[in-house]
Amino acid sequence: MIRTILLTLLLINFSSNSYGSVKKEIISNFKQIENIIFNFKQTIEEKTEEGICIIKYPKKIYCEYDNLKKKIIVSNGKSLVIKNRSNNQYYLYPLEKTPLILILDKNALIKKISEIDVNLVNDKYFNCSIRDNDNKINIFFDKNSLNLLGWQTEDLYQNLVITYIYNIKKNKKIDEKLFELPTMD
Repeated sequence: MIRTILLTLLLINFSSNSYGSVKKEIISNFKQIENIIFNFKQTIEEKTEEGICIIKYPKKIYCEYDNLKKKIIVSNGKSLVIKNRSNNQYYLYPLEKTPLILILDKNALIKKISEIDVNLVNDKYFNCSIRDNDNKINIFFDKNSLNLLGWQTEDLYQNLVITYIYNIKKNKKIDEKLFELPTMD
């Protein structure tokens, strides 16, 4: 009986140490990223959209959706604009009020990851669940490369939003003008 308990404690300790190591590697990987460019598939409820995004730390994002509305999302680090270029709809939000703040603030993200558990899901990817104020995000990392795979949030209308990213390029030269907020025409 004591042998079984010791073996169980040893396995639990080994498991937590190995995921602790993974957490350190994820953090180390993130510290080296100044920007990432990627393709994405985003599912909101039953609707899937695709496009390309650029995240530049801290807190900047530019996304172009490949759809009829030609939607773009832009953050200059303070505000977030969603603009539908086909019919000129324009939405402006304080970035701090959106769940994207949790993925766009690299230093805060690293701090949060260091404070929480990292879980292996389906032996395929690691997951971190982060909650900050009213925002919650599940972030997924590839099991082998520890690269960011995507995230899951609720949008401002409380719809489940799942974003899967691929074709990731790190630390490329980026035109800063991309992060200028589009105007309302």
